[in-house]
Amino acid sequence: MALLEVSDLVVGYDAFPVLHGIDFVVEEGELCVLLGLNGAGKTTAISTIAGLLRPRSGQVRFDGKGLGRKSASARVASGIALSPEGRRVFPRLTVRQNLRLGAWTRRRESKTVKRQLDLVVDYFPQLGEREDQLAGTLSGGEQQMLAVGRALMSRPRLLLIDEASLGLSPTLARTVWEVTSRIKADGTTVLMVEQNAGALPFADRALIMEKGTLVYTGVGDQLREVNLREAYLGA
Repeated sequence: MALLEVSDLVVGYDAFPVLHGIDFVVEEGELCVLLGLNGAGKTTAISTIAGLLRPRSGQVRFDGKGLGRKSASARVASGIALSPEGRRVFPRLTVRQNLRLGAWTRRRESKTVKRQLDLVVDYFPQLGEREDQLAGTLSGGEQQMLAVGRALMSRPRLLLIDEASLGLSPTLARTVWEVTSRIKADGTTVLMVEQNAGALPFADRALIMEKGTLVYTGVGDQLREVNLREAYLGA
């Protein structure tokens, strides 16, 4: 069953169009990678799903219901969480405070908040070791872990991750992707935006975007057959 459905989505900034009527689905329980070069429209797409941008036309449906003009905070409450590009942690708050802010929509559910904290620390043990450390003093990789962990604190059904590997070493990038696979295996559907094709082996579904349009969609065994040079690099 499709948890997320994007239909004929057109989005732009002022008079400048960015997305030109894209269509795709993400099935419940999948890890989907939205791949493309810088400027392809990936962040615009994921920001629109999260409610940070309004489409000019088209529709985003979540769990069979149109999101319409539902606010970003209302989308978090309904089960969609975003780990944004650039991490955007609160540098003067501790790791633990950052994580608890991610649970704001669940703040009256103390058992859920505790369970999610334990889960995040299980995924990212470094965060547990640094729970009293200011987020601004963490390394780039640790801040990325914190951004993903903070998004998980709302116990989402759909986790959106924008540029998880940006600025990370190959080893750290692989660590983040491996944890993302664990998150998917534990029942959270994941849509991950990436420029790094190294994320493809972790994907159940891949979407390749170029200049605001989708140029390739593949699932399962198809991902091992895609000619990245042709479909992704345009060569």
